Amino acid sequence: MQNLLSSRLLAKNLKIKIYRTIILPVVLYGCEAWSLTLREERTLRVFENMVLRIFGPRRDEVTGEWRRLHNEELNDLYSSSNIVRVMKSTRRMRWAGRVWVRRGGV
Repeated sequence: MQNLLSSRLLAKNLKIKIYRTIILPVVLYGCEAWSLTLREERTLRVFENMVLRIFGPRRDEVTGEWRRLHNEELNDLYSSSNIVRVMKSTRRMRWAGRVWVRRGGV
């Protein structure tokens, strides 16, 4: 998968779609049963930044040299919630759905 995402032949939008449809669901599988510690949250953020860094470096406007993207730039490039927020919102939605069904919802 790393070779596919690091290829310059694929567009950035296609790489983001691959990340969202293939990689993210595999990582988040069964997340509602996990008990997240701060160490695990940090590990998930590091993993996500590592995957997003495959999009490549940027050329510095001042020096003209290539440099790695900073985490804030990665988040702007990806323009979506980070993996920990997605996981927590998934848990909340499942919990809210279960409570609603138990209390007489449809």
